[in-house]
Amino acid sequence: MTFTIRHAEPRDYDPIIRVVNDWWGGRRMADMLPRLFFVHFRPTSFVAEAEGRAVAFLSGFRSQTQLQQAYIHFVGVDPAFRAAGLGRALYERFFAAARELGATEVHGVTSPVNRGSLAFHAAMGFEVLPGDDEADGVPYSSDYDGPGESRVLLRKRL
Repeated sequence: MTFTIRHAEPRDYDPIIRVVNDWWGGRRMADMLPRLFFVHFRPTSFVAEAEGRAVAFLSGFRSQTQLQQAYIHFVGVDPAFRAAGLGRALYERFFAAARELGATEVHGVTSPVNRGSLAFHAAMGFEVLPGDDEADGVPYSSDYDGPGESRVLLRKRL
């Protein structure tokens, strides 16, 4: 399969936001992806195109307070294009952008129950950071993103 990865653009937002919930099997995820990533964080946000449309994206940024850190906020891949290397390619592109900006590590979070995400991040070289609780041997931070929104904290050193 041939795909192209480029910086996100404002015009990418509407087509992606229309399908993002479907990409998660109907879970309401669109609220986690504000338009601002496609406008204000373009140097560190990317879109993968195939067959003339966006089939994956990564939204991230360099921390404004921890200058050595970059942060991956949200990543999505059309289910029809999973296991094609798009996630890995988007992450590698982000790592390169983060290095260019002077970051020495990348952070992110995932849900403690998202085993696929945990396995993907481990394969990409992320480590799980300590939390205040544990489920099935995985440490997580309780209520990290608000009540009932626990997260596994991840870090990759570049």
